[in-house]
Amino acid sequence: MTDNIDGLQTRELEILKNFMKSMNMLTDDEIKLILDSTKIRSYKKGDVVLREGQVSKECYFILQGCVREYYLVDGEEKSTAFYTEGQPMTSFTSYPAKKPSKHFLVCAEDCVVTVGNDDLIADMCNKIPRLEPIIRHEVEKETGKVQEEMAKFITSSPEDRYKNLLEKRPELLNRVPQHQIASYLGVTPESLSRIRKRLLTVK
Repeated sequence: MTDNIDGLQTRELEILKNFMKSMNMLTDDEIKLILDSTKIRSYKKGDVVLREGQVSKECYFILQGCVREYYLVDGEEKSTAFYTEGQPMTSFTSYPAKKPSKHFLVCAEDCVVTVGNDDLIADMCNKIPRLEPIIRHEVEKETGKVQEEMAKFITSSPEDRYKNLLEKRPELLNRVPQHQIASYLGVTPESLSRIRKRLLTVK
């Protein structure tokens, strides 16, 4: 794990800049002020960002790489999320309430992320007073998105979950091992293979 990377590629910071611009809530000067104060950290593949039982004191934004979220159930890893470029990453069960995490966050690839915490956010809100309601709005929107995705997941068949993954995030199939994709979809690797073969036959 390395903080404050020198010579971070412009392309990677552009991801964060474009994300903030997409909100249509911040001026160019405000975005520049945030970028100038942004703390950057790099992780290697396999590094643990957050462990089960650890209290999360940071929130993140993925500039490069992929982070897998999983729970340990009877000693077996159950993948529940994959965070990739352009996505915020926060342990909603730990960071806001300052409670021990119930899951792990582990780098599935080498990663570059921005790192935020309460002190940094307070400092930014002091410099940009209208930032606080913007952050609250984004957190509420992200929470709603997670709830909506969870509801859709629960009410979908494994095949429909796979189709949704193909439609919304096909790149994951080339970045994540099949057994982790299967776990994420709630099926065995064998069942996932059958689903893929069945869909190929239909085509």
